[in-house]
Amino acid sequence: MKIMSGNANLPLARAIAAYLEVPLTDASVRRFADEEIFVEIHENVRGEDVFILQSTSFPANDNLMELLICIDALRRASASRITAVVPYFGYGRQDRKPGPRTPISAKLVANLITEAGADRVLSVDLHAGQIQGFFDIPTDNLYAAPVMAADIQARYGENDLMVVSPDVGGVVRARALAKRLDNAPLAIVDKRRERPGESEVMNIIGDVKGRNCILIDDIIDSGGTLCNAAEALLAAGAKSVAAYITHGVLSGGAVARIDGSCMKELVITDTIMPTDAARDSAKVRVLTIAPLVGEAVRRIADESSVSSLFD
Repeated sequence: MKIMSGNANLPLARAIAAYLEVPLTDASVRRFADEEIFVEIHENVRGEDVFILQSTSFPANDNLMELLICIDALRRASASRITAVVPYFGYGRQDRKPGPRTPISAKLVANLITEAGADRVLSVDLHAGQIQGFFDIPTDNLYAAPVMAADIQARYGENDLMVVSPDVGGVVRARALAKRLDNAPLAIVDKRRERPGESEVMNIIGDVKGRNCILIDDIIDSGGTLCNAAEALLAAGAKSVAAYITHGVLSGGAVARIDGSCMKELVITDTIMPTDAARDSAKVRVLTIAPLVGEAVRRIADESSVSSLFD
């Protein structure tokens, strides 16, 4: 097999290649003066099983175009199978019509990746499970929960842990993590969103008094929801609050908001390359998912089970 990378998250691509003991494919992904993207592969990929790594994170449109053009270059170079490894699937939050005359952009992006020539897709913690059904090609959705559970057990043990979902929609994800933590108790933050980008915590479902609360979610963007949830949990008697989030989008002043919050720490994975602000923050810590993604890539190449990774 061969491993190729776009420019979205080169450190993660190098870590995955190192795990697999396979060098990154020699390729150029560059831009012309007018910002047109140009891709050139400098080695033979004819008949090869190629994995192209590219998160469609900020700048989402540029990184998406890089992915599509890389796939097209591989297809025209006669690669036998092309797997798009998209650790963070941008546009995943637009998975349904929230109102009349609005798009389902996640389906559009799935169509673009398929039509570009990808034979299968590998992603991590898709925003909604149904996004797998948007693709007409095999799609594997990996879960960061095993990586997070191992870190939580190493740092907190079983010391009065309680897993908390920051909204009702994330209960399935929170329950899956709680199960990995020896069936830790579960609580839910019930919130009402008045307008996009803002949230108001209304109620805590569950007794969090004296507990070390672990907020779990797939995406942190502005950070407002998590900060409000942490305040509400501490007001309800929680001993401490930490957050474990798969995709650290952290747009705008999110890191400053986290630094000024009452949260003990925010733990994110490297599906998105951390910003300088995130790396410099005393409250933000990064877990690598390179071994998880690398092992999934190995199993796909070997035609063995990926789902057994999570048994």
